[in-house]
Amino acid sequence: MNVIILAIESSCDDTSAAVIRNGEVLSNCIANQEVHRQYGGVVPEVASRAHQANIIPVVNLALQKAGIGKEAVQAVAFTRGPGLLGSLLVGTSFAKAFALSRGLPLIEVNHMQAHVLAHFAEDPKPAFPFLCLTVSGGHTQIVLVRDFLDMEVIGETLDDAAGEAFDKSGKLLGLGYPAGPLIDKFARQGEARFPFPEPSVPGLNFSFSGLKTSILYFLKKEMGNDPDFIEKNLNDICASIQTSIITILMKKLRKAARQTGIGEIAIAGGVSANSGLREALEATGKKEGWKTYIPAFQYCTDNAGMIGVAGYYKYLKSDFCGQDAIPFAR
Repeated sequence: MNVIILAIESSCDDTSAAVIRNGEVLSNCIANQEVHRQYGGVVPEVASRAHQANIIPVVNLALQKAGIGKEAVQAVAFTRGPGLLGSLLVGTSFAKAFALSRGLPLIEVNHMQAHVLAHFAEDPKPAFPFLCLTVSGGHTQIVLVRDFLDMEVIGETLDDAAGEAFDKSGKLLGLGYPAGPLIDKFARQGEARFPFPEPSVPGLNFSFSGLKTSILYFLKKEMGNDPDFIEKNLNDICASIQTSIITILMKKLRKAARQTGIGEIAIAGGVSANSGLREALEATGKKEGWKTYIPAFQYCTDNAGMIGVAGYYKYLKSDFCGQDAIPFAR
């Protein structure tokens, strides 16, 4: 059986299209929206308008790079949510129109489940069951993955996501958007010498709102004594923030692994591109005897390749949706 799927991802500010054949990613194209940098964050209305401009060129490019004509596509997979409603509506509408015009089945994909299944785009692939720490700007979860379509969230943030903690901390430091990669860059040149309190959260859940508040008060206090404190200590501040966030993540992941007895451990989501988190997972994995899995950088951030991979496994189960599918924010 030769299954060719066109996949669409438009959950936030990246417009992406990919072509997948039998679970293999043939092309994975992304159009970024640089316009949001001037606002210090994603503006939903601006994002949805940019998606409208980008969607057709990106789809054409994905088909061209894959060497696949639109007549060869057998199904259309799309991100139904979670995400920004305006952005999702553009991708959903295009996917529905493409499928309707060619009489193709539609496959709705949960964005967070797709992050987990990004691990099946390339080797090495985790064995079931495995735990996946999915960390992004909007979500922080520990997911117990029993099978391709059988997942259970066993821990999640009670307030802010880890990615948001990176970005909001970066804003306090006067860094551009997105701040996460910049904090990672400066942290590699610094020393984590400023301790921040860890939140006390029961079970496998997370909390990052208190950490953001403690960073705010710390910076206000230090800048009251020295207005140039941030400039003089930027690398060390970034290293301290990054270390604090990663320590919180790894402690909960280690606890989940010990509670479940599972030694197949993966990370996913935009924050999984962070060099400190990737190194921490490998180091903890060696100490705990885990088999660890880290996605390639192209599958960390929002991309249609992971949507197509998830769509492929739903296709095998004939798990299709109707033209009445509407996007959801959370």
